[in-house]
Amino acid sequence: MTARERQGTENTAQAEIDEVVRVRPKKVSRNPQKTHAMILEAATEEFAAHGFGGARVDAIAARAQTNKRMLYHYFGDKEGLYLAVLEATYAAIRNAEKHLDLARRDPEEGMRELALFTWRHFLAHPEFLSLLATENLHHAHYLKRSDKVLAMHSHLIDELSGVLRRGEATGMFRAGVDPISVYLTIAALGFFYLSNRHTLSTIFARKLTSQDSLNAWGEHIVAMTLASIRA
Repeated sequence: MTARERQGTENTAQAEIDEVVRVRPKKVSRNPQKTHAMILEAATEEFAAHGFGGARVDAIAARAQTNKRMLYHYFGDKEGLYLAVLEATYAAIRNAEKHLDLARRDPEEGMRELALFTWRHFLAHPEFLSLLATENLHHAHYLKRSDKVLAMHSHLIDELSGVLRRGEATGMFRAGVDPISVYLTIAALGFFYLSNRHTLSTIFARKLTSQDSLNAWGEHIVAMTLASIRA
């Protein structure tokens, strides 16, 4: 082989190497926090849409653009992932409630804001209501395993108790009002309306999903809550 031929062969080989390097996909940097968050978000959508039994791990992995191995790595199994979804869903509403700063508000204003916040959160997060319905079908079987959720609710009840005590001290609220009963009143009025909005709209021939109807019901929740605790 002549020197010119050898040079030509070497040039061709180098060109092939350069082409391989050029088309080789770039290595994706690992981001555990992002992957964890994407799996959790995808699982929330899947469980909310199909319940625990109907949700598929393959579908969750596909939604999260990852594989089942990563899902099991972060959450253990399907049950572990479902419990993580429940905990994250409750954490979202509890963390948002903290911004209401109930301890520093006028008692009646604080109760009004808590009632409206809860209603608006239900409206903005229909997946929360779906997950609650699913877990109630299982008699809170999975939720009972969580110590985190119990701790979250104790904070809410402590703050609500403080608001009620301050209202009682000023003569605004009745004595001895149970904070859990108050919260159940707020949550029940919102949950029932939204869970049955389609059937009730049909039965009463009223569009309960219109913005005016939703706003009016929010004010109704406030009025009923305050009426139940005023002195």
